[in-house]
Amino acid sequence: MYQTILFEINNDIARLTLNRPEKLNSFNETMHIEVRAALQEVLAQKARVLVLTGAGRAFCAGQDLSDRQMAPESGSLDLGQSIDKYYAPLVRSLRTLPLPVLAAVNGVAAGAGANLALACDLVVAAKSASFIQSFAKLGLIPDTGGTYFLPRLVGTARALGLALLGEKISAEQAANWGLVWRCVDDALFSSTIDQLVNALATAPTKGLAATKYAIYRSADQTLDAQLDLERDTARELGRSNDFHEGVSAFLEKRAPKFTGT
Repeated sequence: MYQTILFEINNDIARLTLNRPEKLNSFNETMHIEVRAALQEVLAQKARVLVLTGAGRAFCAGQDLSDRQMAPESGSLDLGQSIDKYYAPLVRSLRTLPLPVLAAVNGVAAGAGANLALACDLVVAAKSASFIQSFAKLGLIPDTGGTYFLPRLVGTARALGLALLGEKISAEQAANWGLVWRCVDDALFSSTIDQLVNALATAPTKGLAATKYAIYRSADQTLDAQLDLERDTARELGRSNDFHEGVSAFLEKRAPKFTGT
């Protein structure tokens, strides 16, 4: 069904692989359309975790500039339109999905591809992977949420260094700086991803989704407002099937069987 991605849902786990390895999985219009359709399917089939990765030696090299039409009247690209139509909606979709989203960064993540990874809830990178904010080398600013994510993850000084210099950093350095959750040896990468997604797929999904929402809201809230949000969310979760199952399992000294409801 898809030309530029691989997509499947099995055992409540959705796996989306960017599949243009000859182009380092850079985005063209078709890929944007297919990724959007896949994310809608994630919701429709009520998957409980989404894994986003790349085929071949790259995670994603950002925008495939050869796929863009030059505007004849100016000789320039309308990048704002592309961001508005494709990249901004993609970031918003990933951040608001009511389930955890794991970026399995298997190789280079450059430009919009780097920030696509940062838009996910958890980022695990293979040791051979790397990250580069390549926008400065094109006279651009970090998009796909880059100017939002970078200072919040690594602080202003490092964010400016990454953005202004466009230097490649290793997965190990990204993990040490807090840019990603974890860096793992290449030999352990696949098994680590499988362990994480299997754990997330059997976890209390509604509670994870609420946690994700609350943490992302905290950036723009006062402490009082966040405390109120925690109160209201806890009240709602207290009525969930997963909360009752978790308490019952604890009292009965058995492993819980969460349904994600």
